[in-house]
Amino acid sequence: MSLMTGDEKHGPAATSTLDALWVLYDRVLRVSPETVTDPDRDRFLLSKGHGPMAYYAVLAAKGFFPVDRLPGFGSYDSPLGHHPDRLLVPGAEIGSGSLGHGLPLAVGTALGLRAQGRTGPAVWVLIGDAELDEGSNHEALAHAGAAGLDRLHTVVIDNSSATHGWPGGIASRFEAAGWSADTVDGRDHEALHAAFGAPHPGRPRAVVARVEPKNA
Repeated sequence: MSLMTGDEKHGPAATSTLDALWVLYDRVLRVSPETVTDPDRDRFLLSKGHGPMAYYAVLAAKGFFPVDRLPGFGSYDSPLGHHPDRLLVPGAEIGSGSLGHGLPLAVGTALGLRAQGRTGPAVWVLIGDAELDEGSNHEALAHAGAAGLDRLHTVVIDNSSATHGWPGGIASRFEAAGWSADTVDGRDHEALHAAFGAPHPGRPRAVVARVEPKNA
């Protein structure tokens, strides 16, 4: 992250995700550079792809590609673009950046794994609170709850950038659709880890990670 020049667009979108990403890759996800093609790996989908710098830093730290690629971020000949490209970035499951795509893709991934009889892999998707302004996400979370996709997990980074609000907070929106949901401090690694690992039989899981407001 220290290699950011300050000229990058969407810097707060990256810094807001760093702690959640680190806890996931360091302590939760069953995926490594050696298992990126294993059909029984966990899947992580970065929906909040318009600020991928923290994602690239974590992938590099975990050995998915060399750290010396990081300084070229966003340059003409770098594979590390301002939106991640799954064909260019080792470890990336999807190309992302346009708001509202990741959660529907995660629901489809979980449904596909279920249809294949693969009950081991977990599917994780990280979205921003502003993405919940998109109708596609509400359709996806409603279907996931009704389908009981208990291998699906959504991390919502809440930096107070959403246009709309929900009575009782973001977690209440997921709970109303049949999800297990909690809200935690998005900078507290122990709280994040506990929330990520909480049991949720028969229901998908949502963890809302509150961080400092985007414009603070």
